[in-house]
Amino acid sequence: MEFNDKQRISYTVSIPEGDKRKVLERMANLEAEQGRLLRDDDNKAVLLGNDFTKDDMFGKGVRAGDKVLINDKEFRVVGILKKKGSFMFDRAVLINEHTMINELGTDEDEVAIIAVKVKDEKKIGEVQEKIERLLRKERGVKEGEEDFVVQSPQKILESLDSTLFAIQIFITIIAAISLLVGGIGIMNTMYTAVLERRKEIGIMKAIGARNNTIFTLFFIESGFLGMVGGIIGIILGLILAYGLAAIGRLTLGSELIQASVSPGLIIGALMFSFVIGTIFGVLPAVQASKLNPVDSLRETK
Repeated sequence: MEFNDKQRISYTVSIPEGDKRKVLERMANLEAEQGRLLRDDDNKAVLLGNDFTKDDMFGKGVRAGDKVLINDKEFRVVGILKKKGSFMFDRAVLINEHTMINELGTDEDEVAIIAVKVKDEKKIGEVQEKIERLLRKERGVKEGEEDFVVQSPQKILESLDSTLFAIQIFITIIAAISLLVGGIGIMNTMYTAVLERRKEIGIMKAIGARNNTIFTLFFIESGFLGMVGGIIGIILGLILAYGLAAIGRLTLGSELIQASVSPGLIIGALMFSFVIGTIFGVLPAVQASKLNPVDSLRETK
C-alpha cells in the first residue's frame, strides 16, 4: 500500500457482503474509531487497521477520508478500526469482496481463511475434528497429508506455551553457564587480589586483625564484585529487552509485544548477583584469613 509517497507491505482481507458481512463484524467485534465500517455498495473503498494512524508507518498517519494506492489503484479510506491488539486487524486493509475481484484481480473461487465461531466453547475440540475430517474428504487427502491447517485458540496457546517453554529452557541453560563462568571469574579475581595484598593482610594481622575480620573483608568484596557484574548485566538486559520489543512491534505491528521490568525484579537480580559473588568468594576469603602474617611480610620484602 502507498500513502504520502511511501510504500508498506500490507495485509489485505476481503470482506463478504450481505448477511455474511454482519456475521464477520459480530465475530470479530469490528468497530470504527474514525469514519465508518464498509458497506455493500462501497466501491474502491478500504477500511484500515488502527496501526495505519501512526506517523511511523508513512511519515504521517492515515485518516478517514484520505486516499491510498493499492497496486497503483486509488482507494478511499472510509474508516479506521478501533485498536484490537492483533496483527490480523491492526495492520489489515479490509476491502469488499467484489472490489478485490474486480479491481485487484483476486480469484473468485480462492479462499485463504475460513473463520468459525463455536456456540459452546467446550466443544471446540470436537468441532475442530469434524472440520478436519470434512476438509480431508472434500480435498481428497489422507490424515497426515493435509494441505490445510485448522487452528483453535487452545492449539495456538499450546503451541505458544511449548515455544515459550523451549525458550525458557534455553535461557536457563545460558544463564547457568554465564553464572558458572562469571563465578569462576570472580574466584580467580579474588585469588589474585589475595596474592597481591599479602603484605596488606600481614600488616593487618600484625596489628591485631582476626581471621574472621580478614575473611569478612574479602567475602564482602567478592559480593560487591558480583553486584557490579549484576548491574552491568541489568543494563545490558534492559537495552536488549526494550530493543527487541521495539523491533517486534515494528515488525509484527502488534502493541502486545511489550517489555516490562519491575523494580522488584531488578532488586532481586542485584541481591542474587551479590550472593553468587559471595559464594564464589568463600575459598579466596578463607585463604586470605589463614595467611601467616610473618610469612606474608617476609615474602613481600
